[in-house]
Amino acid sequence: MSKRRNRANKTFENVPVVDAGAKGKSVAKTEDGAVIFLKNAVPGDVVDIKTFKKRKSFYEGEATVFHTLSDRRTKPVCKHFGTCGGCKWQHMAYDSQLFFKQKEVVENLTRIGHLDLPEVTPIAGSADQYYYRNKMEFSFSASRWLTLEEIQSDVQIEDKKALGFHIPGMWDKILHLDECHLHPTIGEQIRLSVHAFAEAEHIEYFNPREKTGVLRTLMLRMSSIGETMVVIQFFKEDENARIALLEHLKTSFPQIKSLQYIINEKANDTIYDQEVICYDGRDHIFEEMEGLQFKINAKSFYQTNSQQAYELYKITRDFAGLTGKELVYDLYTGTGTIAQFVAKKAKHVVGIESVPVAIEDAKANAAHNNIDNSTFFAGDMRDVFTADFIAEHGAPDVVITDPPRDGMHKDVVAQLLALAAPRIVYVSCNSATQARDLALLKEQYKVVKYQPVDMFPQTHHVESVVLLEIIK
Repeated sequence: MSKRRNRANKTFENVPVVDAGAKGKSVAKTEDGAVIFLKNAVPGDVVDIKTFKKRKSFYEGEATVFHTLSDRRTKPVCKHFGTCGGCKWQHMAYDSQLFFKQKEVVENLTRIGHLDLPEVTPIAGSADQYYYRNKMEFSFSASRWLTLEEIQSDVQIEDKKALGFHIPGMWDKILHLDECHLHPTIGEQIRLSVHAFAEAEHIEYFNPREKTGVLRTLMLRMSSIGETMVVIQFFKEDENARIALLEHLKTSFPQIKSLQYIINEKANDTIYDQEVICYDGRDHIFEEMEGLQFKINAKSFYQTNSQQAYELYKITRDFAGLTGKELVYDLYTGTGTIAQFVAKKAKHVVGIESVPVAIEDAKANAAHNNIDNSTFFAGDMRDVFTADFIAEHGAPDVVITDPPRDGMHKDVVAQLLALAAPRIVYVSCNSATQARDLALLKEQYKVVKYQPVDMFPQTHHVESVVLLEIIK
């Protein structure tokens, strides 16, 4: 063990940071070719590095001295940057964020997928670089994360309550947030008000190790048309505390159209197996896009950047090249937002999704929007998207596929090859698995267009939309 630790703990001096890598880390490279991944540097910096982990082909480390600061740097707007894991790239100028996101997509498609790409289409940046998230989930803690300065100081810290985010990699440590620049102003006002009221009324915060306390999590959902949902998760029923807090929110924030709560006594915070109880208003809020309305409940999946979701869907619809005569399959349809968005330009849309509740939402939204040319099916993609299904519902002219981060199962790819639809639009939140899947399809399909889309400014995440046409 000691020998391994010694190999990991090395010091390198005056090392240039040359690139941005996976998971928001930067890449430094020494003169002798050693590659080091860093969390706290920006491409263009020249730094001294102390490593703490050795992998087969690279180190992981931390920049300890900055000799040269990169021109790509900018001043982070949030006091919690560097401790909170929510915005890993806040110290990088936005045009540089876009540069490295586009670079990642192109490199994955060419190096992993070995694809011949057409002329580059510039990444679609976000008009709003802050305050764009329409869904936030915060955790309460009776014993907040203390900074090194606080631990080393002689000051006795009395108030250890926290309402904020988990420290990355630590399930029981919560960083209290004095500010957050990710979500709209109304969300921040509600979060701060909840914390102030709970402190004033001495409502206990949850302790995940001891399984004590009352307040557990706070979920906020905010739509682009000004509707807000608040869901408070309580660890146990304390009727007086619960009603007091919910009444405070009801009277203080008329923007709240859906005020709900959960009593969750189990070990984890996940709500998908929990009863969500509506205290005031509706059990949902509405999001709107081109006149379409989408009901969003506490458990619904919806893209967390409403404005960029609209841009993403417009690109997807444009790539599909619909004239009103096409049968479209929308694989991994979720709650059917893309399916309904393209329906008015298609003859019919068939949506498939593995989560039954999502399909129920898709059907309800289609009915609400008077869309009568869409049909939705629930089931595992491998089991539903079969030759028999295609024979029953018709061979599509266009396939839109928007799989989870892991990409498509090889059986689904095989079915796409057997189907040989004229066009496939592949939407992905992980261009590495997208490239892997496209490599399997390239014997029959060529890449005609591709478009990176930045859904999450200040983070390393990027969406990629690729149009494939069958090789004739």
